[in-house]
Amino acid sequence: MEIRGEPRGGITVRRALELPGLRSGLPEVVTGAEKLNRTVRWVHAGEVPNIASLLKGGELLLTTGLGLGTRPAEQRAFVRQLAERGIAALVVELGPRFSKLPSAIVDTARSSGLPLVQLHREVAFVSVTEEIHTEIVNGHYALLRRADEVHRRCTEVLLGGGGIPQVLGILAEFAAGPVFLETAEGELLYAAGPGAADTAADPLQVWEGLRGSRESRLSPPAGTVLVDVPGGGQGASSVRARLVLPPVGAPPHTVHRMAAERAAGLLAVVLMQARQEEELAARGRGDFLTDLAEGRIAAGDAPAQAKVLGFRPGAGPLLPVVMRLSPGGCTWAPLAHALQEELSAVGVPVLLGVRPVEGRVPLLVGLRTEEEREPVADRVAAALRAGVARAGADRAGARPPVVVVGRAGGWSAVPASLRHAAETATAAQGLTGRPWYDARRLDIELLLWRLRDDPDLAAFVERALGPLRTYDATARPPLLPTLETYLSHAGRKAETARELHLNRQTLYNRLARISDLLGTDLDDPQSVLTLSLALRARRHLP
Repeated sequence: MEIRGEPRGGITVRRALELPGLRSGLPEVVTGAEKLNRTVRWVHAGEVPNIASLLKGGELLLTTGLGLGTRPAEQRAFVRQLAERGIAALVVELGPRFSKLPSAIVDTARSSGLPLVQLHREVAFVSVTEEIHTEIVNGHYALLRRADEVHRRCTEVLLGGGGIPQVLGILAEFAAGPVFLETAEGELLYAAGPGAADTAADPLQVWEGLRGSRESRLSPPAGTVLVDVPGGGQGASSVRARLVLPPVGAPPHTVHRMAAERAAGLLAVVLMQARQEEELAARGRGDFLTDLAEGRIAAGDAPAQAKVLGFRPGAGPLLPVVMRLSPGGCTWAPLAHALQEELSAVGVPVLLGVRPVEGRVPLLVGLRTEEEREPVADRVAAALRAGVARAGADRAGARPPVVVVGRAGGWSAVPASLRHAAETATAAQGLTGRPWYDARRLDIELLLWRLRDDPDLAAFVERALGPLRTYDATARPPLLPTLETYLSHAGRKAETARELHLNRQTLYNRLARISDLLGTDLDDPQSVLTLSLALRARRHLP
């Protein structure tokens, strides 16, 4: 299937001169004989001086010379403009206008590298145009047939149980060069080369040489064919992968791009199916972890079931982790895939599940010792957030994901700890500023969240903060943010002023105004406790 010498979606100037229409005019190549392999994209006949402005490049121009001008300067400008436009060749029919081509035309064509052909007999330009256009269309059709043949072979191999490596192998054989499947970020997924391993260069070595560095992935070699494998989503998930056909030996042709585009459609289906299977598996693991947390699986049966799901921790403690996402807008298949890939680099056993209905991602992490809890929690939280960003689930305006880490322990302690972490993750939604939260330190948040529908809680918040909320509804600047910052810094005025970018006197005035409005002393511990609880409870009220 070697076709590297064929033109890209057209015919060559040499082939056009061999067709009966132009051959009957006894064509003579005056200049540019070494460039007759140029591709003729289209044929145009014209006799106007400014015809170059009507062309797009790649045309074979037929003319009797009426538009070339009578003065050498006009003739040189005419030929130079055609060359700059990038036409394939200029064909001039000798006759009433020119019995011999002027030296100004010949010399300019030669210096511009433009193939110049003169016809010694009259030909019907309309017949020549029709003949060459038919040849071009037939050439396009032949390219389509070749690309369709590759598509058929790829489809057959997939229906026969083959996968991505076999599809890439067919494409590499057809292109007579290596073919790569990369992530949208340029990381290598699969590689295939043409022919047997002992007769062709190792495609992995080729990829390392051409695409191994970050710079070459951002700017691939000239002539490289890049074809997106669609992901069916928007934003970051709109491109699932990319097919790469580098210019090894010779640049790939149009037919190779056509075949790659057809193969990309098949690969999109294969990858989508793999993602769906991956999401289903993640949902199954999420169901297991939820059943375990809610007591539907006995702790004694859990290790065997977890082993079936691929989780094989050592003898150390197990660490429950739960991530909560903002509701709506999350595509779970790419998210499950991205999270799994990011967590695979953490270096500890991880059982990852997803619970799309609750917008929750539960995990169990295998530790070697209790002392690993914090450093492993740091790495797991970073991997979870990286996976969310990579899957495009961190939408603008949405609440950032909250990661809550439970108490580490054995299988008997996992259900209660996992349930506590899951409930706390829900209660902690809206909290910001930390990569992860310790479930043991958010029990007040959890208690207030559980009381969120109790009218007594709403009444408590109104009694504690009502006058300040009424003031803020009409006054500027509002005072609630000042109170929240002051209490978050445990009453340290210098730190509060620094965070709010206020001078001390302005802060003192605001705090005095808050005390007057609420009728309370901000230095009194009981008052501070009441206000702190009210501010926390306010976040959970409907």
